[in-house]
Amino acid sequence: MFPSKERGFMAFDRELAEHEPPVERLRHYNEFVQSLPPEKTRQQAYRCMNCGVPFCHSGCPLGNQIPDFNERVKDDDWEEALRILHSTNNFPEFTGRVCPAPCEGSCVLGINEPPVAIEMLEREIADRGWAEGWIKPETTAPRTGKRIAIIGSGPAGLAAAQQLNRAGHDVVVYERDDEPGGLLIYGIPAFKLDKGIVLRRIRQLREEGVEIRCNAWVGKNVPTSELEAYDAVLIAVGSTQARTFAGMGIPGSDLKGIHPAMEFLPQQTRRLFGKPIESEEILATGKNVIVIGGGDTGSDCVGTSLRQGCKSLVNIELLPKPPLARAADNPWPEWPFVYRTSSSHEEGGERDFCILTKRFEDDGTGHVSALHAVRIEWSDPDAAGRRKMTEIPGSEMRIPAELVLLAMGFTQPETDTFIADLGLEMQKNRFGQAVKADEQTYRTSREGVFACGDARRGQSLVVWAITEGREAARAIDLHLMGYSDLPGKASFGYETLAPQTG
Repeated sequence: MFPSKERGFMAFDRELAEHEPPVERLRHYNEFVQSLPPEKTRQQAYRCMNCGVPFCHSGCPLGNQIPDFNERVKDDDWEEALRILHSTNNFPEFTGRVCPAPCEGSCVLGINEPPVAIEMLEREIADRGWAEGWIKPETTAPRTGKRIAIIGSGPAGLAAAQQLNRAGHDVVVYERDDEPGGLLIYGIPAFKLDKGIVLRRIRQLREEGVEIRCNAWVGKNVPTSELEAYDAVLIAVGSTQARTFAGMGIPGSDLKGIHPAMEFLPQQTRRLFGKPIESEEILATGKNVIVIGGGDTGSDCVGTSLRQGCKSLVNIELLPKPPLARAADNPWPEWPFVYRTSSSHEEGGERDFCILTKRFEDDGTGHVSALHAVRIEWSDPDAAGRRKMTEIPGSEMRIPAELVLLAMGFTQPETDTFIADLGLEMQKNRFGQAVKADEQTYRTSREGVFACGDARRGQSLVVWAITEGREAARAIDLHLMGYSDLPGKASFGYETLAPQTG
């Protein structure tokens, strides 16, 4: 059944696990991606060429040892594959579900064939680890007596907490919501990431000794002065300030029925948890829905609206429709900017590109009833890489809508609580601004305070959040102890640094 390991890429085609048909999965909010039989999964691992220079490493922010764990799957040694995967990635069952897999964009086989199914293999390895009981709370190092506060329990904060706790420090995680997990819980829909999978990892962290305090909003119901009791503080709150039409001068943008995506998506998770909706209820049921923004969050709004039984759905994007194949200026091993159809877009609705919102129509009661827009075209980039947008005459349109969901990205962390109290410096980036922190040491402008993840780099991928959480943990360990055995990308193994005081 299996050829030599070196020739597997010639024997097997790329094959992914099937999805439950859309007509069936739209009836529920459960995960719908099925699994390949173990032998077929091994065939996918056989497609890995175990390259002498594995470019997938450079595509993966975590530096996952992809050929190594593929080699173990080829040998049917799943437990060793899991050990290798965990050596660089705390939560492979998350990345195996919601990461866009930049590693696959850098796969050498992807030059002229479909790349190795790395994301699926990560998921299968992690899921098998849980099923077999291989993933358990780990014994932590002798306690150092150092106390660390982490603000935010998303993937960056959780990864840092696990690493720091395993280094022997006492870690307390502050989470403003009533459940830990950040966007893993209240941002990503359950049909993409089952919440039991997230809570299972959180139980592991708690059993290892990490303390997680929910409903603890530092700077509001938790005084910022409480942070003074810790030897170090790590900010891992993400980039939560949504981009809206505020300040853009678009008439009607303040009408009822226009909501940021992160007001809409968390409510559905709360319903699944059986928890009350404490703010204005937002439902797509029976409504004409427009989703503005073509990224992952927009796709999540599409899938959720369809499951809620919307009357119609249109997903519009300001930018042009990407090409079907790599453009000449987007060569391998760069991330391929190509047209993709998400599982939610497969389920229904319409997609349109190069659409500029001009105004929102009032139904006479202060509620939105339609979006007025115009088609645009983009010029070729100038010497600085900028493109000019031009409206196309006669292309005006009116799209009925009783619910408009804004999935246009995020600009910055919220700065009116502990960030202001601590007087932290901010810095601009291409999204808006973020907490200013060094790229190597993760130190902010205040001694003993560190920042990582989207709060530091701006909105990004879950794999980057985990990476930054791990790297920040190592930096804090060095800061407190003068040495660190925690793994890091900057160096391997043991590294010393002059102890820091203050």
